[in-house]
Amino acid sequence: MSANIRFSGRELRDLAVAWVALGVAFAILLGGGQRIISRPESLVTILPMTMVTAGLGFLLHELAHKVTAIKFGQVAEFRADYNMLFLAVMGALAGFLFAAPGAVYHRGHATPRENGLIALAGPLTNVALGVIFLPVAFLDIPGVVGTVANFGLYINFLLAGFNMIPFGPLDGNTVKKWSMPAFLAFGLPCFGLAAWALFGFSL
Repeated sequence: MSANIRFSGRELRDLAVAWVALGVAFAILLGGGQRIISRPESLVTILPMTMVTAGLGFLLHELAHKVTAIKFGQVAEFRADYNMLFLAVMGALAGFLFAAPGAVYHRGHATPRENGLIALAGPLTNVALGVIFLPVAFLDIPGVVGTVANFGLYINFLLAGFNMIPFGPLDGNTVKKWSMPAFLAFGLPCFGLAAWALFGFSL
């Protein structure tokens, strides 16, 4: 890792808390929401797999933002949104998930193109991770390996599509402000993969 990429103690703490909270939220959601309370052993089984898939997808998404921002001469650091992390866990118990765990904040002079590319780096990282899981998922391997591959494909394609929504602080809004052609070129495939994961892919 480049000497220019450094992590403060607060940033490492925020990344760790967000990783765990998202892993728990996805484990609850995939374990049946409130039903998991009556069978906590399911959480123990599912949590390690969501920590690897959802947690890793989140972590690499944010690191992609950070690395790209630093490449463009920015000072960049992740900050967790603890209110949104709490909402993610509570929402999972209610059967839905709104995952906005925080963001990489960067400062310094950046052109609209550079800001757009910084934003785009996160969702494209999730697409790449989903593609990595794709062949193993289609092999339909029984047991933990197959389940992890299914979770990894499903979660990362959903994260890519969600983050490309052109609304508020989401990555898609920044990309759209930079370039509508770029937003359409990358956003539409992300939405398509997310829709397929949500409606056409069976876990």
